Formats: sequence, structure tokens, C-alpha cells
Amino acid sequence: MAKSVTVSIDAMGGDHGPSVVVAGCSRALEFHPQLQFILHGDARAIKTELEKYPKLASVVTIEHTDLSISMDDKPSQALRKGRGKSSMWRSIDSVKQGKADFCVSAGNTGALMAMSKFCLRMMEGVDRPVIAAIWPSIRGESIVLDVGASVGADGQQLATMGVLGAAMARALLPIQQPSVGLLNIGEEEVKGQDNVQEAARLLREWNPTGMRYHGFVEGDDIGKGTSDVVVTEGFAGNIALKTAEGTAKQIGQYLRDAMGSSLLSKLGAFLASGAFRHLRQKLDPRRSNGGVFLGLNGLVIKSHGGTDATGFAFAIEIGVDMAANDLMRRIQADVGHISGLGDDDDGAEDASDSKN
Repeated sequence: MAKSVTVSIDAMGGDHGPSVVVAGCSRALEFHPQLQFILHGDARAIKTELEKYPKLASVVTIEHTDLSISMDDKPSQALRKGRGKSSMWRSIDSVKQGKADFCVSAGNTGALMAMSKFCLRMMEGVDRPVIAAIWPSIRGESIVLDVGASVGADGQQLATMGVLGAAMARALLPIQQPSVGLLNIGEEEVKGQDNVQEAARLLREWNPTGMRYHGFVEGDDIGKGTSDVVVTEGFAGNIALKTAEGTAKQIGQYLRDAMGSSLLSKLGAFLASGAFRHLRQKLDPRRSNGGVFLGLNGLVIKSHGGTDATGFAFAIEIGVDMAANDLMRRIQADVGHISGLGDDDDGAEDASDSKN
């Protein structure tokens, strides 16, 4: 029998609140019967949705909160008004208290990052958290980070991201010694800004046993799957993520328009329906929903705010895999083997105000 896993949920987060969150939990339970849930938020609203899912209701504990964080709140505002009493904070705190294995929220990204950093604190040897995403590629899947936790990163921070991403790749993909590439404007060693050059030097110098340093990769290498892990700072990473999501939707719309343009096209679409169904699944951004906050003393997953129940269930799925593969232990061991990392910084003041 699979080990029981407890998931702490910010039920009020996202564009749709409990209606999508509860439905997503129900779908996740279908694939993982060992799950238990702690839902934080307005008890009345949560119970109303749970009435639709009696099986889910039997494995749910509701923690009532009167306050929720809006999608428009800045991180500093969210901390002031929501610390200790909002559904977002309480969902994170359940991980800190050991009541849950990981937390999932579809709420405000900047607020969630600030609260997670303030509540869970940074892991020793890591001075800033990052958001890592599972990225579909021609070769399968890759890990890309940072996709929006903060803007900018020095060489040591980029190199540390490589270690964090490699640990996540070994836990989820899984690969015994994943390759790590640094996103750059060219593959040549002489190209790139000083921070990227410094990160390359550090990764070669550290030579971590849990990864292989691939070298520089370009933007098109992300989709090719040239390396198992792609490292970049949050500004460029978030632009790359949103561009990929938009391109997937664009291609999907082009295909729908082309297949419905004539009777012959419709017939061809019918005959190739199996292939198109497979393609639709590959291009479905919901299947990659869920950014993982790495570098904290606990697992927090950010679901896209506008996702549906299927997308939210996939975010939970990521957490289940990470808990089953003991991701936190892997990261702590990898970071602990590296000398010369930055000083710990527990402050939340520099958390990004961006909302992804």
C-alpha cells in the first residue's frame, strides 16, 4: 500500500477559488487514493463544494480562515494583513508544522513567495528561492528555473539553481545524473554576461556528483530538450514560460482553423483524430501546471491562477511525486556537498511583486 500523503491547500487562491480547487483535489484523489487533504479557507464555501464530492469529503480536514489574499495584493501588503491568519499563510504553515507533506496554492505568486520565504525560511546554503517548472520537450521533459521568483541573479545564485534543478530532475524525471545547461545568447564559451560566465566557472569548479554540467544552451534548446535542466534568472525565465504557453495556444488554434476550413479537411481531421488527440495532450499547458518553490525548508507548489480542475490536479500530482521521492532530502544533501555558497537570507523584503 502506498504511503499516505497529506496535502495542504489554499482553497481560496486563484481566479475561481474553492470551486476549481475542490474539484481539482477530487481528480487528484482518483489517481492517488492515499491522499489526505487540509483545506484552508472559508469553511462554508468549502463545504458547499465538498457536497459534490462525498469521497473527497471523507479525507478532508477543513481549517477555517476569515481572510484570503487577493490576486492584486502586493507581497508586502499580503504579509502585513495575512501573516498567521490568511488561508495562504495557514496552508504554508501546515507544512512548517509537519501536518502536511507539501502545500499547493493558485493564489498571488508574489504573495505566496514572500509568505513561503518568511514562514518556512531559506534552506542553509541557499540565499534566495526560485520557481522551477516542468517543461515538455522533444526528448520528454526538462526542468527550467527560475521562471519568475525574482529578477536578476549573480553567478553564484545561478550555479546554485543548477544544483537545485538537478536534484529535482533526479527526483521527478528520474535521471541519475541530469545534465545542466545555462541559458545564454549563444553556445560559445566566450558569449554571455558576467553572471552567466561566473556561473559556468563555478559549476565546473564545484563539479557536483549529482549532475553533469552541459554548458551554454540557447532558447530553442529548451524545447529540444538539449539538457535535462535549464538555468536562467527569473525575468528571462518568466518571459520564456509565457511565450511557450502562448505559442502552444497559437499552434492549437492554427490546427483547429486548418482542420475545419473545408469538408476534405474535416474528413482528414476525423481520420487522424487519434494523432490529433495525442498532439493536444502534448500541447495542453495544464499538464505542466505547477511551479515548484525550491530552496525553502518545505515544499510549496504554485498552480496557475486561471487553471481548471484538471490543471490543479496536475499541480498536486507534482507534489505527490516529489514527496514520494524525498526531494527535500536530496536537495539538502546536494547543497551540503558544495562549499562557498552564499549566506542565508531569511528576509522577505526582496520578494518579487510580480504576479505570474
